[in-house]
Amino acid sequence: MAEVGCLSVTVSSMAFISFVLVIISLCPCKAHVPLIIWTSEGDSLPTLTEPAAGEIVSGMKLVSSLQSALTTLPNTVLLFLQDKLSLEDFTVYGGVFGNKQDSDFSLYACMYSALQASTPLVLPALALSTTDSVEELFQEVLGIPALHIVPSALNQLQLNTSQPSFLVISLPYTHGVQSKELLRKNDEIIGDVLTVFTAHGVPYTAVYTGLMPSYVTHDTVTSLTQRFVGRSLLQARRDPTVKPPVTFNSTLGQPCILLWADHLNISHVKGPWFDLGPFTFINSVSLDGSFCNETFSRLVLNYQNVLSFKSFQLTFLMRKIFFPVSARNWTVIEKVELNYDGQRAVFNSSRGIYSPAEFSFHCQSVSSSESPLLVPSNAKDNASQWNILFTDFQIQGFNVTGNFSYASDCASFFTPGIWMGLLTSLLMVLILTYGLHMIMQLRTMDRFDDPKGPGISVPLND
Repeated sequence: MAEVGCLSVTVSSMAFISFVLVIISLCPCKAHVPLIIWTSEGDSLPTLTEPAAGEIVSGMKLVSSLQSALTTLPNTVLLFLQDKLSLEDFTVYGGVFGNKQDSDFSLYACMYSALQASTPLVLPALALSTTDSVEELFQEVLGIPALHIVPSALNQLQLNTSQPSFLVISLPYTHGVQSKELLRKNDEIIGDVLTVFTAHGVPYTAVYTGLMPSYVTHDTVTSLTQRFVGRSLLQARRDPTVKPPVTFNSTLGQPCILLWADHLNISHVKGPWFDLGPFTFINSVSLDGSFCNETFSRLVLNYQNVLSFKSFQLTFLMRKIFFPVSARNWTVIEKVELNYDGQRAVFNSSRGIYSPAEFSFHCQSVSSSESPLLVPSNAKDNASQWNILFTDFQIQGFNVTGNFSYASDCASFFTPGIWMGLLTSLLMVLILTYGLHMIMQLRTMDRFDDPKGPGISVPLND
């Protein structure tokens, strides 16, 4: 890469640690998104002052500040918009808390090398209502529409430096699995984009932010207050930003299958993760081929143009089975199938994907790789080429009344934390019992010396 790229990575350890710790000191412990602004010319941002500690920057204040600042800054604005971003992304993988493994700063090397040449402005806490419309706010300030581009098309882009331009580069992010690798790729994308503009001599103002926080720290005081004030149903307090579940209706028009997940990630031949969630919960996915009756349910999600496949299907097969030992019916997810361009990959449920028939099934992570709940049906089958990861997954195939029933979670009752607490308590009880037993064995003397009388004579036998 060029002078803004990764070859110019000379960010010192102390500078990086100081930069991140300053951000942390200004951040309130709630769910907010950071925003970083810098320029290619090393210009400072005199009209934009650092926020006070704990201050949450609203959209009104951001617009007011940008209107006065962007008049003197470069007219070309680059908005690197990541779907999820938090300050913890800089600290968890940045090696600032003694993590020597990550102390090379390779994760954000390209971006921080650009920051060293400028005087960046960091807004640690941007209000969530603002992040949802950050692209619209910049369009309002600049007075021009946004142009969404991909990094591969930058060389063909013709820019008029005399006219303002607003370019938006979307960056993916998947929290948890491979998030570190994805953040490194996003940093390389930022470096490649900045290199292109530097090579063409186009001055720019770069902005890096996210739509949602990737880490959420709950306010304990607020949560406790809400807990004891009253009790309300989840359905009555549904967040309007949360998309409704996928619903399949029976021939009688009644809902019989419900599905919801935060992410439906798939990966082919160890490639990058692809999330089917955004295409699933917007009422655009076709459910052709789905079926349900009293004992069998099949949910088919039909997609197009997924991972270079023209046709793609994600199928869930569920069956209601009566178990005599428990004397009740259970819902068992037997298979998850991927059908793509005439080929099929079948995953069988190994363990744990079941729930009472009256309940829904919920699991924070349904994976085919780490602690797999889904295993390929055949080692030589196409399923060995695929990886599946469903996060915050919930499904119900029987006894649906309109909303999800009580969720039977895949987590076992005796978690590792519970076992550790029980064993520690048992050890403490054993130590206490041993100490009490030793105290009870103590015996006091039954004869004492009288200072006014003769001394006690205790004969000793050889």
